[in-house]
Amino acid sequence: MELGNVRLVLVHDDNKPRKLKHNLGHPRILAFGGAYSNLIRALAGAGREHGVETIGVIRGEEHLPLNPVLAYARACGMRLTYLDRAAYRRKHTPEVLDRLRAEFGEVFVLPEGGSNAAAVRGCAELPAELGDDYDVICCPVGTGGTLAGIAAGLPPGRRAIGFSVLKGGGFLREEVARLQRQAYGEATANWSIELGYHFGGYARTTPELDAFAAEHHVERIYVAKMLYGVHDLIRKGRFEPGTRILAVVTAQPELPVASCDSPTGFDSGEPRWRR
Repeated sequence: MELGNVRLVLVHDDNKPRKLKHNLGHPRILAFGGAYSNLIRALAGAGREHGVETIGVIRGEEHLPLNPVLAYARACGMRLTYLDRAAYRRKHTPEVLDRLRAEFGEVFVLPEGGSNAAAVRGCAELPAELGDDYDVICCPVGTGGTLAGIAAGLPPGRRAIGFSVLKGGGFLREEVARLQRQAYGEATANWSIELGYHFGGYARTTPELDAFAAEHHVERIYVAKMLYGVHDLIRKGRFEPGTRILAVVTAQPELPVASCDSPTGFDSGEPRWRR
């Protein structure tokens, strides 16, 4: 679509399969998530497809019948367990992890949202698939892995802008840099994060955002906040005339997860465009 002198193109791409691709070199994987977590759904499907044992640690109490996401996960063979909200907030402490390992045995633990060095390398593969007809890539930011990977995979002269869906998301700037350092040894300087389009915080909304999401037929938690932000920055003149923007529309959990052949879970230490 043309917005003044700026061109905006939507790119549908699910970040969860990309985050999981290079994490599948483990026989048993444990992930954390809410009851409607896209990561839980994607991991369960990937586990069934690739013969990986999966465990989903769900925030809150069990509610029966299971919602569609958890019913799908269980149908794929994922073992589900639950943590009350107080324990869930301590999910990465030795106390909680030791308890989970005592119950399930040795596991590879995915952080919430699936963002780790392997996930960054998976997301870094996206820019090479998009050709070169763009100047800026925009994406929502929840845990930072998608933005970290996209920015790491950009060819010279392109930049990435993330839109935080979290209130008080300033910490995400250091988190994105940390993830890039873990994946590639250094952080890039070709990205930034907009903090003013969270609409009250994660999973929160306003009538204005609801109307925008309905008009553009996108989900509200991530994509609508990003698109609203992109439109607003265009209106404010933040982009030079002629700028070509790609906005990544995430959250398509039906897409399959490809497997990486390397037993370490990594196929390369370099972003795709550098090969």
